[in-house]
Amino acid sequence: MNYWLMKTEPDVFSLADLQACQDQIEPWDGIRNYQARNFMRDDMELGDQILFYHSNTKPPGVVGIAEVASKPYPDPTAFDEKSNYYDPKSDPDNPRWVLVDVKFKAELKRDVPLDEIKTIPECAEMRLIQRGNRLSINPVTKAEFQAIKKAGMRKG
Repeated sequence: MNYWLMKTEPDVFSLADLQACQDQIEPWDGIRNYQARNFMRDDMELGDQILFYHSNTKPPGVVGIAEVASKPYPDPTAFDEKSNYYDPKSDPDNPRWVLVDVKFKAELKRDVPLDEIKTIPECAEMRLIQRGNRLSINPVTKAEFQAIKKAGMRKG
């Protein structure tokens, strides 16, 4: 099993939005960074656990847990001319962009803000807190995942 941190802006798509989806499953579409795409395409597996992170908010942080609910498949927004994520160079026969479905698992009892994550010893080497790392999808270690989840399950 792998562990991931996936960032989203809560005014675009929040944990509550995922929770409200039919079957609490939604495609994680619109990824247009090759490294993030490669994580989804090459490394994500059914059942992988996700730290659901709200970015571009005050304070940013982990708000819940989700799970990879599908194998990667072509991102249909790449072929939709009306989509903000349309890519005229993406070929349906050889798609450039993929997505995975994500499934809601749990809301944390309290958010774990970025400033707190930086103080958790198990997270000292976490990609999220390294300078210049702005990817929307990052692998995390099992220890990082468990430490953040534990922090979020404590009443605050």
